[in-house]
Amino acid sequence: MPEKKKPVVVVTRKLPDVIETRMMELFDTRLNHDDTPPTAAELIEAVKTADVLVPTVTDRIDARVLSQAGPNLRLIASFGTGVDHIDLKTARQRGITVTNTPGVLTEDTADMTMALLLAVSRRLSEGERLVRSGEWKGWGPTTMLGHRIWGKRLGIIGLGRIGQALAKRARGFGLSIHYHNRRRVHPEIEGELEATYWESLDQMLARMDIVSINCPHTPATYHLLSARRLQLLRPHCYIVNTSRGEVVDENALTRMLQKGELAGAGLDVFEHEPAINPKLLTLDNVVLLPHMGSATIEGRIDMGEKVIINIKTFADGHAPPDRVLEAMF
Repeated sequence: MPEKKKPVVVVTRKLPDVIETRMMELFDTRLNHDDTPPTAAELIEAVKTADVLVPTVTDRIDARVLSQAGPNLRLIASFGTGVDHIDLKTARQRGITVTNTPGVLTEDTADMTMALLLAVSRRLSEGERLVRSGEWKGWGPTTMLGHRIWGKRLGIIGLGRIGQALAKRARGFGLSIHYHNRRRVHPEIEGELEATYWESLDQMLARMDIVSINCPHTPATYHLLSARRLQLLRPHCYIVNTSRGEVVDENALTRMLQKGELAGAGLDVFEHEPAINPKLLTLDNVVLLPHMGSATIEGRIDMGEKVIINIKTFADGHAPPDRVLEAMF
């Protein structure tokens, strides 16, 4: 019997070597060796020829791109958890299945969120810059004073996998856990985390010492922290965002940080990344990271393995385990 034809898989960015090697073994794989982000025109060329497209969160797979998809494109196996870069409605209308890589980034992102929380409240970046500058004159009783987090209130926006993992870590640091969610979590989870539910996001924001954004970016969460809501925060409050930059009105946040209306912010994501509001770069009370919340070797390999499983399962005629549906977001 003739050997079954391997699906043509187009990968938009450089992935870990072990993942690329396995993809080459299993599929007719086209790789991006120099890791240059593809242009819209290059994405259109890719969807014209691919059976499977493997994009990342930096690739905008919108209606314009999908309208040019060839008849063989039946799966978009995204390398990442968020799917706000993919037009799910258009994909469904064209009979294209979409998958993602949930669950494998939870612990890494929660670690980074906790790291940012500590870094901004204890002024770690400022201290590191002071040492490197050669201007540090030695210890002093009022030098580089930050704020204690023990006993403070942490408000988590989005108590999903990552939000819950963060809550477990934060409890170990003596923080009081509060959260706002689309739906209240199961009482057992609340009890385990000793978490207080706030039906009103506005009311929660007005009472927190630290706010962590851990919800996905959807049309409903765009600028969820609007200029109006940011004004509800107390001046001593810190904001940490490892979710998506679009959830926060970045210009309004920057203005408040400049005026001292907020204590500080720890940001791993930005509204128009990789572009960053240049005014943020001048502020000492902000810790800025290059979207590295999930950037561990283990995490990236786990993501790649999920992509492979989704492609292989789909190619074998079965429903992939990580299929994304519009109703999920």
